[in-house]
Amino acid sequence: MKAWFLALAVTTAAAQPSCDKPVYLTFDTGHMGVAPLIAETLKKHNARVTFFLANEPTRTGGMTLDDTWAPWWRERAAEGHDFGAHTWDHDVFLEDLPDAEGKVTRFKVRTQAGITPPVVRELSAEQYCSNLKKVGERFTAMTGKPLSPLFRAPAGRTSAALLNAAKACGFTHVGWSRAGFLGDELPSQSFPNAMLLEKALRDIKPGDILLAHLGIWERQDPWAPAVLEPLMTGLEQRGLCFAPLREHPRYAPLFANPPQKP
Repeated sequence: MKAWFLALAVTTAAAQPSCDKPVYLTFDTGHMGVAPLIAETLKKHNARVTFFLANEPTRTGGMTLDDTWAPWWRERAAEGHDFGAHTWDHDVFLEDLPDAEGKVTRFKVRTQAGITPPVVRELSAEQYCSNLKKVGERFTAMTGKPLSPLFRAPAGRTSAALLNAAKACGFTHVGWSRAGFLGDELPSQSFPNAMLLEKALRDIKPGDILLAHLGIWERQDPWAPAVLEPLMTGLEQRGLCFAPLREHPRYAPLFANPPQKP
């Protein structure tokens, strides 16, 4: 695994121009309706980004990690993007559940993805880890490559105990920068695309981690078709460039020496 990460770093470094003022664009899975457009836009800008994967419902009635989408993920992997876990079932953390001795060994989560009705349930630390590792197993089955040691908790909700549980099975959490919240999951009536684009171009600065999705069910005016291209062009005109999280100073050591997943 280590050899693969090092080889990937060497290959992509040789293929990509230097990036002196990087921002780190990331995409969580969604209904996948805009995924082809996003892929084409990234290729147009020769941009490498990071995707966080959950097995969510798609607009076509399948799932984001099913065989229908496997070729799409293989193509993105071949382009040199990074990939992390977003939990298999898109489990949003709600609260720690301490045992009789006060030790947190279980978590209350809300499993919620797409149009599927949410379900509140409990997961042990081991089950949460399994939910992360299952993403990695499926990603490797689809692409032949290992998942990175990164994960993003749905909605960004975590606790110290949950982060420790994930770390115990080889995963480090990645959130996003305040200015990097691109707002594609907000209601378009109150947060129109023009407003979101203006705010992003004004506030994003070098080093920021940006967050968007591969389709949001609730948003009536889709974000990506209207915002992604002018956002990337505008940031490039400001002298910024796009890099995957393996080049982020906080996470680069994890790629050079990936933790072993038990």
